Amino acid sequence: MNGLWRPAFLALLTVGVVGTAAWLVFFSSVLGVRDIQVVGNLAIPAQQIRQAAGVADGTPLATVDVTEVENRLKGIRQIESVAVSRGWPGTLVVKVAEREPVAVIPIGGKFAVVDRHGVVTEVETVAPPTLPVLRVDRPQTGDPATEAALAVIGALPPNLVPRIAEVLAPSPETVSLRLKDGRAVVWGGPDRPADKARILTTLLKRPADSYDVSSPDVVTVK
Repeated sequence: MNGLWRPAFLALLTVGVVGTAAWLVFFSSVLGVRDIQVVGNLAIPAQQIRQAAGVADGTPLATVDVTEVENRLKGIRQIESVAVSRGWPGTLVVKVAEREPVAVIPIGGKFAVVDRHGVVTEVETVAPPTLPVLRVDRPQTGDPATEAALAVIGALPPNLVPRIAEVLAPSPETVSLRLKDGRAVVWGGPDRPADKARILTTLLKRPADSYDVSSPDVVTVK
């Protein structure tokens, strides 16, 4: 009889251990969320991100739907991308990449701050002095002229962007810049942005009223 009971006892013991482990992992707060670690945020308060994550303290870490948490956090317009992962035994790790403001668009007496994709991150009563004003007919995500103007800003050296007062784009092929000192730049279309930026950086060292880099092989200075 002892020989028959031993395998049964071991099987019951195994089931008990597995059941206890499953309960600890999936149902109890022993391995529950005790901290939400936020990484990569600069402008967005960590507490705002924790609240938007919507995960209560003690929630079993294994049952947290990280995809659902990511989708909730994407509702914060200043967040460009987010990745949520588990850090055992009780930490939910949230890594965010914030949208970087690159320009402002005048709207109804106020200024919409937009990122490189044209997504509005915030609305200000006064335009931030370090960002160029974007002037297009239909300022919105997906508008070809808006995209062309934002691409030009992205192609400029970082130290040149604060010197730009306005970026004008009546069409994707007719982008121009106005510097804060009054000088004008004819940029043209979206072709060869690296060449245009390099040539413009050199040309701006020469006194002139306007610079035409729309055709990088034949530039004009007036």
